[in-house]
Amino acid sequence: MSDRVAAIDCGTNSIRLLIASAGPDGLVQLDRRMQIVRLGQGVDATGRFAPEALARVFAAAEEYAELIRAAGVGRIRFVATSAARDVSNRDEFFAGIVQRLGVQPEIISGAEEAELSFRGATGGLGALAVPGPYLVADIGGGSTELILGDASGVIAAESLNVGSVRMTERHIKTDPSTAAELAAAGKDIDAILATTSVPITAARALIGVAGTVTTVAAVVGKLTEYDSARIHHARISGPQLRETTYWLTRSTKAERVTNPAIHPGRVDVIGAGALILQRLYDRMAVGEVIVSEHDILDGVALSLL
Repeated sequence: MSDRVAAIDCGTNSIRLLIASAGPDGLVQLDRRMQIVRLGQGVDATGRFAPEALARVFAAAEEYAELIRAAGVGRIRFVATSAARDVSNRDEFFAGIVQRLGVQPEIISGAEEAELSFRGATGGLGALAVPGPYLVADIGGGSTELILGDASGVIAAESLNVGSVRMTERHIKTDPSTAAELAAAGKDIDAILATTSVPITAARALIGVAGTVTTVAAVVGKLTEYDSARIHHARISGPQLRETTYWLTRSTKAERVTNPAIHPGRVDVIGAGALILQRLYDRMAVGEVIVSEHDILDGVALSLL
């Protein structure tokens, strides 16, 4: 059997693929892809996957299946998180993925999701002399995962129902956002963050992963195209985060579209995502956000090796 593996992570907003093999220091990345599919479109209101959302996911799965076959992958693991946990037509989603990829999607537990995310996100921090404990924050479309841990592993973790798509659909109705809309979204975010059982103030470093945080980093860095090497382990200072969040939440969609650092599929939800990151940062005694390109996708790939 080939020693190449494929990890697929299907979230509320995006579906991502990592094809990798084993190397002397962990993973050797062979291919990494991301598509915005907005699987969670309308789920907060309807409790079901929309037909057009499923069509987008299945089209992406077909493309990934071709890449996986061409790469000679021996093992595949497909994990689905927030959006797929509670919907009433989950079986339709499962059947479509099995048909296209030949693998059963896994709705992983919160504990396993935390372990995979933490392992992927913190793998290279020791070499940078970043002090622990770390709080890994994965701000997704439908939920935000908070994972506190150190060199020994996860200490505490929780998934909160606050995400960029969910907050946008719930609160942001105009373009540009109004002060009242942003205040309502901020109040909602604060109320949810206040309920977490994770002792976030114990962390000495905030590690941000996934599309919201990497997009904020790309905007801060004024990138004209996405550059993984410049994003990975980038550091966002408190003033940079505040300035960028201010612009992302108060600019028009047309203004954001012209920024090459923002993926077109994130243009309408990145403001709410940045606001979640800002509100979390404000609750912590840290001076920066450290960005990691490695996250649950890398943890899933490592689990196959």
